[in-house]
Amino acid sequence: MSPLVPRSIFAACALAGGIGASPARADDSLPAVVPYRPSVSTPATLSAPGWLEVEAGVQRSRDDGSRRDSLPYTLKLAFTPDWGIRIGGDAAVHEVDATGSSRSGFGDTSIVIKRRFAISDASAFGLEGSAKFATARNGLGSGHNDYGVNGIYSSDFAPDWHLDVNLNATRMGDRGAGLSNMQTGWAFAVSRTVSGKWGIGGELSGTHRGGSASTSQVLAAASYTASPQLVFDAGVARGLTRASGTWTFMAGLTFLAARLF
Repeated sequence: MSPLVPRSIFAACALAGGIGASPARADDSLPAVVPYRPSVSTPATLSAPGWLEVEAGVQRSRDDGSRRDSLPYTLKLAFTPDWGIRIGGDAAVHEVDATGSSRSGFGDTSIVIKRRFAISDASAFGLEGSAKFATARNGLGSGHNDYGVNGIYSSDFAPDWHLDVNLNATRMGDRGAGLSNMQTGWAFAVSRTVSGKWGIGGELSGTHRGGSASTSQVLAAASYTASPQLVFDAGVARGLTRASGTWTFMAGLTFLAARLF
């Protein structure tokens, strides 16, 4: 068993217990969270201004006999309804290759600045600028820094339905022979509320880079709103090409942590 499994169970129980004891669970006057996980795409909407919002989870990926377990996290803080920042990465990573060799450590770290452009009460555009830093050791990350921009369109349509479309471009830090410096990506996600607390969603996403094989995957997810300030989620993704990996399983939560200003 991966050492991340008991560690992630303990962390999830501690987080859920702490939230259950906090006023955020009972006070409907507090702002609701805006979950981004577990999809690849992000919505144009930001979290509540002045409040630290936290996303955390556990993820397992399989690819040709290898396995990667990780504890992804994201810290989100909006300064206004239209400007915000988030910091994310993998708090821990454990990899096992096809020969059985394993390695563990921290993952890479990303910083994203976000701007929202409201169109109406039901739709908005978004623009994100990102930098991913090679903070991982032992070969657990990409080994280089990347810089990117992501365009977003989000819309509520029909009763209880929501759409997110992302188009992005990333300047990759590696300089492999025959590889383009630029990678483009896309994601198309649709979600809906199926009851007062349950939600479901589906997503198609992919990447393209000159000199390497393109990737694409399909993702299905479900969420449970324990309170407006606490949302649990779980999902599964399946790669659609040989370069996309096989299966990825994830579960986690989004919660309102603290008011900072």
